[in-house]
Amino acid sequence: MMDTWLKAHLEKARTIAVLGAHKDPNRPAHYVPRYLFERGYRILSVNPRFAGEELFGERVVGSLLDLQEPVDILDVFRPGEALMTHLKEILALRPGLVWLQSGIRNPAFEERVREAGIPLVVDRCLMVEHRRLFPAS
Repeated sequence: MMDTWLKAHLEKARTIAVLGAHKDPNRPAHYVPRYLFERGYRILSVNPRFAGEELFGERVVGSLLDLQEPVDILDVFRPGEALMTHLKEILALRPGLVWLQSGIRNPAFEERVREAGIPLVVDRCLMVEHRRLFPAS
């Protein structure tokens, strides 16, 4: 069931916002969104440190509140202890799916997102799962 559910979300998704996107190509917060960009997803990078610069053909914004369009998946590269500081923005954005990358957990945050009716994937790498579910791409 989980694989079917994940595959359906990834097939219908077009826009992925990346909270904590990074310019350093050696960091997962860069090479994971780059992989997704190369697979045809539109990547909206969110990181106040690089706001105004360009990543993956789009201008980096400083906050989720700066995004002006719907987001199918929010891919999160922030430490678990920092997640609650983003909760209000995430609930306002109402992405189709919140994805917490490998190693990222915060039970209180997870509960609040689920209570808001937003689907959630926790402690899994989006790139790894995409490669597994779509091996030919």
